[in-house]
Order: sequence, then structure tokens, then C-alpha cells
Amino acid sequence: MSERRMTASERRTQLVGVAKRVFAELGYDGASVEEIAARAKVSKPVVYEHFGGKEGIYAVVVDRESARLLEMIAARLGPDIGARQQVQGSAMAFLDYIEADPDGFRVLTRDSPSGSQGVSGGSMAGLLSDVAAKAEEVLARFFAASGLDVASAPLYAHALVGMIVHVGAWWAEVRDPPKEEVAAHITALAYLGLARLPADPRGYGD
Repeated sequence: MSERRMTASERRTQLVGVAKRVFAELGYDGASVEEIAARAKVSKPVVYEHFGGKEGIYAVVVDRESARLLEMIAARLGPDIGARQQVQGSAMAFLDYIEADPDGFRVLTRDSPSGSQGVSGGSMAGLLSDVAAKAEEVLARFFAASGLDVASAPLYAHALVGMIVHVGAWWAEVRDPPKEEVAAHITALAYLGLARLPADPRGYGD
């Protein structure tokens, strides 16, 4: 009995999964349509038919991973959740993603095609801007309630997101201590700092 032929949708999903592993392992420059096709056990024209080439399938992989990570983080943010819980939730969402899908994380943080909207040029930066925008909404309410300058909320939002991302990138390599402990440390540093922000940081400590 012959093996059932994949539908176009199933083949596309399979190719995206294979390509993600190839890009994670070899980077954009090291990957090739030939390698993706060989691992998927299809001919090169099949890959071209679905995605038009290497950059096309790379863009799909990056878009899907970015959307998935943003959804995981956004699910931990909301107006009815306290600031401390949102910091901890965001950190845990990022660490959960790294643990569950190291290939996806590597694709998002590795090299990208020159001149494209790849990670270095735009996708990771765009993703982090989206997360920072959501964090900014939370901080703006917190700052208003605390009598702090709401106009500085974007600065602190980007600082928090940057801290979570860089700590996450470090943890992805060492995987120690446990992610729950990492998230607790991030939360302690961020939230205690926010809780003690002076009205004018320029004169703080003088």
C-alpha cells in the first residue's frame, strides 16, 4: 500500500518545520533550498513552488515564530494583572518559549538575510517593539498612579523588555538556574526598582 500523498497545506507545514530546523542549525547564509528539500525528502521545485525560494520560506518561519512568541507574552499582560505579576509573567513566557522551542529561538536571534526584514534588520526588533508597546500601557497606568512622569513609560518599557530578552538569551545557553528562579530574579530587580523610582532620576543619590 502506497504512502498517502500530503495535501498542499500539509506539505507547506512540513516544509516550514524542516526549514526552521535547518535555519536554526546552519543560519540563513549556511542554509540552502537543497538542504531543506533533502531533509524534507522532496525535490527543490516543491520548495520553490510553495515559497519562491530561501528568503520566502525564511520569512514565513520568522513571522510564525514572532507571532507565537508575542502571543505567549501578550497572554501574560493585561489591565487586570498587577505590575509585578506582569513582569514575572513576561519573563516566564519568554523562558517557556526558549525551553519549548530552542530552534525557533535560534532562528529569531541568529543572522538574517542582508537587506531583508530578518531578525537583525527588523523582525526581532519589531517583535520587541510590539512587546514594549504592551508593557508601556501597563507602566503608564503604574506611573500615573504613583505620581511619576508618564512620558518616561516608553523608556522603562524598552529597558524591561531588553533585560528580559538578554537574560533569556544567556539562559538559553546555560539553562541554569531553573527558569522559575531566573524569572524571580528578573522580577525582583525590575519591580523593586520601579517601586522606588524617584520623581527626578537626574538628582537621585546626590
